[in-house]
Amino acid sequence: MDPDSRREMIVRTALPLVIEHGSAVTTRQIAQAAGIGEGTIFRVFADKDELLDACTAEALSPATALAELALVPLDQPLAARLAEAATALQAHLERIGALIGALHATGGRERTGRTGTAGAPPDRAAGSLPVRAAVAELFAPDRDALRLSPDQAAAVFLGLQFVGVHEPADSPARLTTEELVDLVLHGVLSRPTEP
Repeated sequence: MDPDSRREMIVRTALPLVIEHGSAVTTRQIAQAAGIGEGTIFRVFADKDELLDACTAEALSPATALAELALVPLDQPLAARLAEAATALQAHLERIGALIGALHATGGRERTGRTGTAGAPPDRAAGSLPVRAAVAELFAPDRDALRLSPDQAAAVFLGLQFVGVHEPADSPARLTTEELVDLVLHGVLSRPTEP
C-alpha cells in the first residue's frame, strides 16, 4: 500500500476512535483497529498530533456530504430532494460536532506552529462554496417557481440547517427534517396574509 493510501486508511480507522475517546485515544488503539503495527502509523504521521490534525481535517471535509448530495435524484419533488439533502448535511454536521466535542472534552491539544494543510486553520468560506453549489443544483429544476435564485435559496436552506444543529436533540426549538423543508418552502406563516 502506498503512503497516501495507508494514511487515508489510518485516518478512516482513527476518526471514529477520536470521536469516541477524543485526544485520549492511543496510537495502539488505532493500530489495533486498523490491523497494523503501531510503528506503521509513524511511517506516515510524524506524531499523534499530526494524526489528530488529519482526523479533524477529514471530519471538516465536505467530500462525503457532497458525494451524497450528488446522488439525490433531480426528478423527484423538491421537498424530497431537500429532505435527502438535509439528512446528508445533518450527518456531516453531527460528525463534526462529535469530533470537536470529544476533543474539547478530553482537553483537546495545544496547537503547534505547524504549517501545511493539516496544521492550517480551515478556510470555512471556501469549504462551504461547493456545498452551497451542490444544494443550489437541487433547487435549480424548480427555478421558475422560486422567489429567490437557486443560490440564494441554497444559502437560506444551509443557514437554517446550521442553526438547527446547535439546538439540543430534545429541544422543542429543534426542527425535524420535515419542518426544515416546510419552513424553507413555505415560510413561518400558517396561512398566507395580505401584504
